[in-house]
Amino acid sequence: MNTLTGNKEPALHNAMWPGVVGKGSGSEPFIGLDAMLQLTAAAEVGGVKFDGVDLFLSVPHVDIDSNDDDLKRLSDQVASFGLVIGSLVAPVWGVTGGGSAMGSEDERKRFVEQVRKACRIGRRLRDLGIRRYGIIRIDSAASPAEWMKDPAANTDRIASTFREACNVAEDYGERLAAEGEICWGGMHSWRRVVELLELVDRPRTLGFQADMAHTLLFTLGYNAPEDRLLPEPFDWSRPDQFQAALGKLTSALRPLTVDFHVAQNDATVKGSGSHDKTGHHCLPTDPNGKLDIVRDAGFWLRNEQGEPTRAFQHICWDGCMFPNAVMMDPKTWHDVLATMMAVRNAHGWN
Repeated sequence: MNTLTGNKEPALHNAMWPGVVGKGSGSEPFIGLDAMLQLTAAAEVGGVKFDGVDLFLSVPHVDIDSNDDDLKRLSDQVASFGLVIGSLVAPVWGVTGGGSAMGSEDERKRFVEQVRKACRIGRRLRDLGIRRYGIIRIDSAASPAEWMKDPAANTDRIASTFREACNVAEDYGERLAAEGEICWGGMHSWRRVVELLELVDRPRTLGFQADMAHTLLFTLGYNAPEDRLLPEPFDWSRPDQFQAALGKLTSALRPLTVDFHVAQNDATVKGSGSHDKTGHHCLPTDPNGKLDIVRDAGFWLRNEQGEPTRAFQHICWDGCMFPNAVMMDPKTWHDVLATMMAVRNAHGWN
């Protein structure tokens, strides 16, 4: 791919939650938001820098109960680094004050309330001028093991909870995106994601957030062998078979996708701290990575005719659960930015 075309769109963002997810109790210390912003703002490749960041609305980064003064300080903090804010992660899980989308009435109520708080923050940040685009990210906040006890009823409950969340989002002028991962019940395979979003039936308000690392695992059928798209075992020296599987996967999910994460994966699963096992994010230069990041991003960023979809105003790098020493190394963010630029130059636009 030509990496010198200099496309200006979509904007390039860095995720802040890798400083929090998998950190804390029983693991390495959190990396504060200010440190993550500094590392992001300092990265530069050929005069190009990150345009913005996507945020996790949970302490120690951003308190979901932030008041207007707190959000003004947040806006000023991010702007001081020459960055803007894009998508926001709603802390819908029980450990962060939410609850299972297929759980008890109280759990589901807490889930929707966390979405409401996130949408309020999103709208306030738009009013402050620091956020011009982006979605509110959710998932089912339930495990595949729990979901499998009664798949039909649990999917119905998740869909009902998501519809309530859509009502809230519409009140605030926000759009939701559900991220499918093998660790989220009812969203742990590509087919189940499609089934769930069709059941919710609110395409203007709820779409799919695609992460390249997590969707790769969909092709391997982790937690859903019936939906596996690659042979078992798979010979990774057969890129033709892998690309055919990605083609089928993205044909089903691309029309639903409203937010996109560039990432790398070595086809293994990993978890630390309170985070359940899910896709193992790798550095973009990892020799064990199974994705050709630039090539494979094209499955998501181009339509069936090979034209850029222009579906996203920004794309975001997601690299959860790297050791802190890797996170604090400026070279990490130089390499990430260079990869993001290559994706944009191959599949973006002016």
